[in-house]
Amino acid sequence: MRTLLPPSAATVFFDGIFHTPKLAHPECIAVHPDGSVYAGTENGDLVRIESDGRDMRLLANSGGFLLGIAIDSLGNCYACDMKHAAIFKYNTASKKFQKFADSGIIVPNFPVIDEKNGYLYVSDSFSFEESGGGIFRYDLESGDGKLWTNDPMNFANGMAMAPDGSGLYVVESTKQRLSFVPILSNGNAGVPEIIVTGLETVPDGVLVMPNGDLLISNYEPSRIYHYSRKSGLKILIEDTLATTLAHPTNTALKDGKLFTANLGRWHISEVDLSSLQQLA
Repeated sequence: MRTLLPPSAATVFFDGIFHTPKLAHPECIAVHPDGSVYAGTENGDLVRIESDGRDMRLLANSGGFLLGIAIDSLGNCYACDMKHAAIFKYNTASKKFQKFADSGIIVPNFPVIDEKNGYLYVSDSFSFEESGGGIFRYDLESGDGKLWTNDPMNFANGMAMAPDGSGLYVVESTKQRLSFVPILSNGNAGVPEIIVTGLETVPDGVLVMPNGDLLISNYEPSRIYHYSRKSGLKILIEDTLATTLAHPTNTALKDGKLFTANLGRWHISEVDLSSLQQLA
């Protein structure tokens, strides 16, 4: 399969191996409205990296293992915690990091904020060995919610809302595929549609580009796919040594660059997309 970018397009944005606290195997990443970069670690640390990548500080700790995070327009951060089987909320005004929701979810993996309709969607990976879980939907005000999808999924992982709000893209890691769950006119979940297959070996995250194309980050091997309905599936970039891109899980866009969390190491990477006019 053709690779669109050379490995040299990926560099280290922030190296936290010797920082206190250490940027311990970050699984998640998001860009704050002020331009800083948030990440979460295996130790439950929620951290803020300066927009220029020169420093990092600890915001809060859940006491667990943080998976996906999402930041709303006010700068509040929602974080999935695997140990606590719950979603935590970091309030940017009060600086408090408290449990927001947990009803029924087994492995909360990735949150998507729908501020327009007042919902937080969260993927439930359930189990790596068997199908189950799916997508939960919680009220953004009360935290009340339940399983929203009707069909069991296969380790539901990273998600992204369609630009027009018509549904959610969701990675099904153990089936090596990307699915799309429509949001029906009554707000219910529609029947999932398989969009992309053949995402070897363990796809993890998905991001929607400004032009509607999709970037799918892969835990194993260490690569990022590019998909468009026009040109199909291609490899955006791959690191066969898993050093600069070291098992990338979730990604975020900032200033024309792609930022990646690397579950295999202690740093955040950035990928220069400037040579790809089709992704502008």
